[in-house]
Amino acid sequence: MAVEDKYISYRIYLVAFAIFLVAIAIAVKLTNIQWVEGDYYRKLAKERTVKNFVIPANKGNIYSADGSLLATSIPNYEIRFDALAPKSEAFEKNVESLSDSLASVLGKTSSYYQNELRRSRANNNRYYLISRDLSYTDYMKIKGFPLFKLGGYKGGIIVEQKTVREHPIGKIAERTIGYERRNSNGTSDGKGIEWAYRKYLNGKDGKILKQKIAKGQWKPIRDVNEVDPQDGYDVISTIDVYIQDIAHHALLKQLEDYQADHGCVVVMETETGKVKAISNLGRASDGTYYETTNYAVAESHEPGSTFKLADLMALLDDKLVDTSKVYNTYGGEIRYSGKVVQDSHKGGYGKISLARGFELSSNTVMVQAVYENYKNNPSKFVNHVNSYGLNSKLHMDFEGEGRPYVPQPTDKNWSNISLPWMAFGYGVSVTPMQTLAFYNAVANNGVMVKPQFISEIKEWNKSIVKIEKEVINPRICSPETIKKLKAVLANVVKKGTGSKLYSKDFSMAGKTGTAQVNYGKNGKRDMYYASSFVGYFPADHPKYSCIVVVHKPSTINNNYYGADVAGPVFKRIAQKIFTDVPSTNEIKKLDKKIQKQEDSYNQYFAKLQKPQQLIPNVKGMPGMDAIALLENLGVHVKAVGIGKVKKQSLQAGQNIIKNTTITLELL
Repeated sequence: MAVEDKYISYRIYLVAFAIFLVAIAIAVKLTNIQWVEGDYYRKLAKERTVKNFVIPANKGNIYSADGSLLATSIPNYEIRFDALAPKSEAFEKNVESLSDSLASVLGKTSSYYQNELRRSRANNNRYYLISRDLSYTDYMKIKGFPLFKLGGYKGGIIVEQKTVREHPIGKIAERTIGYERRNSNGTSDGKGIEWAYRKYLNGKDGKILKQKIAKGQWKPIRDVNEVDPQDGYDVISTIDVYIQDIAHHALLKQLEDYQADHGCVVVMETETGKVKAISNLGRASDGTYYETTNYAVAESHEPGSTFKLADLMALLDDKLVDTSKVYNTYGGEIRYSGKVVQDSHKGGYGKISLARGFELSSNTVMVQAVYENYKNNPSKFVNHVNSYGLNSKLHMDFEGEGRPYVPQPTDKNWSNISLPWMAFGYGVSVTPMQTLAFYNAVANNGVMVKPQFISEIKEWNKSIVKIEKEVINPRICSPETIKKLKAVLANVVKKGTGSKLYSKDFSMAGKTGTAQVNYGKNGKRDMYYASSFVGYFPADHPKYSCIVVVHKPSTINNNYYGADVAGPVFKRIAQKIFTDVPSTNEIKKLDKKIQKQEDSYNQYFAKLQKPQQLIPNVKGMPGMDAIALLENLGVHVKAVGIGKVKKQSLQAGQNIIKNTTITLELL
């Protein structure tokens, strides 16, 4: 028995000792957590329950050249309710009136909000959503409602702000204005002006401290930010809203009429290269059109006959031929290495001059001229094309600029048909913006300028950066060549392929183009037409250049040519700018003096200089002069009528009494 009791005692001692060791271990661990690793665990706890959230800065605005808003940041608010924050007395006192107020702004019934607020309180919901996507005006109203006006701690209101980007002019020029978006991995991408000039538009983000109150739910700790965001700079674009509207709707109408796949139009100021309008429209599955891709900048394709300007420029600049040289069109069909080059006009044009061949867009004439003069030295022709900048990018600020292609004689795929095919715009690939810059150089007397979308960066009224004109090539060809090119481009509209566009009321110059796209791929299944027109106006003193390209117009009526499809868009834009834009008349000789006005002024000035103690005679004086004179003498004036003073109620020579009223009858 004694042995058994002793055995039990040993077990008790053993358990007690084990408990003692555990107690020591716990004490050591607690001491270690508190004093050795305390900072780490306190930091970890804080990071998991309290952390800084980024407040995106308001981006700068994007303005048009005439001061209209193209893109702006609008504050957007989300209101939530911490149902446990208000005391019971305050909640019961205000819940009904708060529900009535919410119903008046948010549209649902008062009983709905009262039930939701009570349910949230019963369920201990500390993050109940009241409303999101609120404007600043609605946010301020709700902030002043019963209970909420007590603030976040006593009233339970939780306010979260974010900014959204709005385009006040809607979808017009959307791809050029562009966007910048944040990806889930923290990176960002975008297009257009928004992306290209983000370093100016994006301000500096702020920070706000929030505390975790539930799974995935965070509540601001205080009403003020840790770091306030700094707004970005404003960007002034070259876009003119009025011209943009004209270009957009002119293109849209033509795309709808021809049920085309997509198209683009660009209007550029000739001397400066400032883009005044750009529209890129693609067809959706439901048949409507909207801005999908910046085709003018991104889409590189075979230009067709608009490339023939490069032919003529090279030939004339090298003085190999003159515009008067006559060529035989051979019934509208010639062959090179077994490949057929045809004119669009069946049967050809007989024997015509080079200038006439250009005006009628004869493939046979232009190919003969190029091939005969450069077949033994194709590099000479290709080098001309390269010098025109058609083989390299314009290096626009935008992402996704299309890559041009001009075959080089050193290429492995250069063949006997490469040169003749280039002569009528096949086998090469350029973007619409490149073609426009090339034609604009002719309009600008040989000076090639880079297309420009931005004119200035501003902070309020303070200029930060001014974007100057950038000259790509100060002399693309000789002045003699420019003069001849301008003449034939004007004749294209007067009596060539663009004659349907001619108007005696305003002059235009340009070139039509019709290209078969994808003609060599997968048989004929993917082949379609791209219709274009590029030129400038007025023809004699160019102010604007313009290009229109329409892809895959309907061929039902066989009128898919550039003059029929793209040309009317060009004419509509030119016509509207000529007739609808208010004219500015220059007033000359502003310093010329008119004797009658001088006499009147001298008479008034002489009377004003004399110390007056008596009422002067103001009969015959202009009413405004008489009023000014009398009021300067301390007399109140009441004028009846307009014109000159016919009668005055106080006669001349009377003593002046301060604050007396005199009535003047004007006629």
